[in-house]
Amino acid sequence: MSVQVFPQEQIVKAAQVLEGESPQNILHWAAETFGSRLTMATAFGAEGCCLIHMLAEIAPDLRIFNLDTGYQFEETLQLRERIRERYGIAVELVRPELTVAEYEAEYGGPLYRIRPDQCCHDRKLVPLRRALVGYDAWISAIRRDQTVDRGRAVVVQWDAKFNLVKVNPLLNWDRKQVWAFIVKNEVPYNPLHDQGYPSIGCWPCTRPIAAGEDERAGRWSGTMKKECGLHVIEHRDGSGI
Repeated sequence: MSVQVFPQEQIVKAAQVLEGESPQNILHWAAETFGSRLTMATAFGAEGCCLIHMLAEIAPDLRIFNLDTGYQFEETLQLRERIRERYGIAVELVRPELTVAEYEAEYGGPLYRIRPDQCCHDRKLVPLRRALVGYDAWISAIRRDQTVDRGRAVVVQWDAKFNLVKVNPLLNWDRKQVWAFIVKNEVPYNPLHDQGYPSIGCWPCTRPIAAGEDERAGRWSGTMKKECGLHVIEHRDGSGI
């Protein structure tokens, strides 16, 4: 078993101290604590764009990457370029070893239709695990009110799935706060949000939602699946929170 690199008592203390702090203060703490051993993954959602805006001032040299599954919307990839133009931040694209064509040829067609969990594992979780090698902590843009698993998260926690510290600066924000920040600061965002897509993933597994639906109802619609697996909390010998 791999060794927990950050003492559990320090994680618990940090979580308690930072619980009521602003996202900016949480990011300052993370940047000062972990330095070059800190990274961030973004899917270019509204929340991630808020964090990129903050990091452009707090830690502009931080490595930020996107898990490019090969199934992303063109609007999502165009947003990457708009972020580069606005902030001078080139978000790294981390891709699976197989292209979409190679992957679908290996399985006789797209897996997202029949085995979406495996598709997410192969094209998101495996590349993420590779991208996090050599880091002590990573930043995510999850909110506590989004899903049951995210509701159990804390601001700073041990991520047993990837064996490093996970920092969640926007955990206590809601959707209204996210969009108020975007409007106030003119943060670039995905135009699909204006077309009924509050939550955007891969195009085959994302649809616009209808009035009154939960904001993540358009993800893996018609199935029980609500998460790709990146933010499902694992506990290992008491080392997780």
